[in-house]
Amino acid sequence: MTLSVEPAPPVEAVIEQPRRVTNRSRFTRSLRRYWQLYLLLLLPIVWFIVFRYVPMANAVIAFKNYNPIDGVWGSPWVGFDNFERLFRNPVFPRLVANTFILAAYTLIASLPLPIVLALALNEVRLRFFTRTVQLVTYAPYFISTVVIVSMTILLLSPRVGLLGRTFSFFGAGQVDLLADADFFRHIYVATDLWTTTGYSAVIYLAALASVDVSLYEAAKIDGASRLQKIRHVDLPALMPTATIILILGVGNIMAIGFEKAFLFQNALNLSTSEIIPTYVYKTGILNANFSLGATIGLFNAVISLVLLLVVNTVSKRVTGSGLW
Repeated sequence: MTLSVEPAPPVEAVIEQPRRVTNRSRFTRSLRRYWQLYLLLLLPIVWFIVFRYVPMANAVIAFKNYNPIDGVWGSPWVGFDNFERLFRNPVFPRLVANTFILAAYTLIASLPLPIVLALALNEVRLRFFTRTVQLVTYAPYFISTVVIVSMTILLLSPRVGLLGRTFSFFGAGQVDLLADADFFRHIYVATDLWTTTGYSAVIYLAALASVDVSLYEAAKIDGASRLQKIRHVDLPALMPTATIILILGVGNIMAIGFEKAFLFQNALNLSTSEIIPTYVYKTGILNANFSLGATIGLFNAVISLVLLLVVNTVSKRVTGSGLW
């Protein structure tokens, strides 16, 4: 008797080919599963669209001779005439230089101090002392900018201020630091460090809290000192967070705060305190030159975007981490 052996089916018939999952189907599945979370995101997205993206359309007045009577879209088109006026303005190079120097000075000075404070607090084992230092350094962040500037002006006043009286006591006479253009940037950065160091240190403390405990145990077994543990365990753990903060800071380097610079500003320190935001306010609001003010603001935004893209690209190639 002859036995007939049937041929085995092909492998493709036995193993079912997996279905290709597209981004659309993945999003639909996620939407059905987590629709409550997407519903919570709906309101912030609408807020960003209405108050952030829709106003971008009004930036077209930078290319027009804006007239409030004719409106944004009814005003005559002038092309790049406003940009030519801006670039030919003899004040423009000084504005860009003052803005960049002040923002870079603030960024460089404010980057290492929160890291040092977070590392120091992470090494202290007394909870009461740690919480007290956190409270003292974190509280100034909630003080209004107007109050901080008022306190600084009173402190530096040559007649009634503590520092002014100290100078007089040692025979230096009445020294008005706010009237000296060379001291404006130092005063601005010093007040900024006082208000933001404690707040920024909280971010780094949160990053240190996520470090694996086994790394500290391995460092202890290897006989590493505290400085060696900070160097080889804590600092590498803080690098991704510090990189992201640096990228965001560089992206906002041309969008430095208006309030503090304007409140510290006076006729004597105008050579260093006049920055792009204060000039936009004076040109666009006080002088009612809305087209030129929008031109300066658009130029500022484009420079900030280019810096953000460049720094993010360099960071991804050097450190492997970035915003996207």
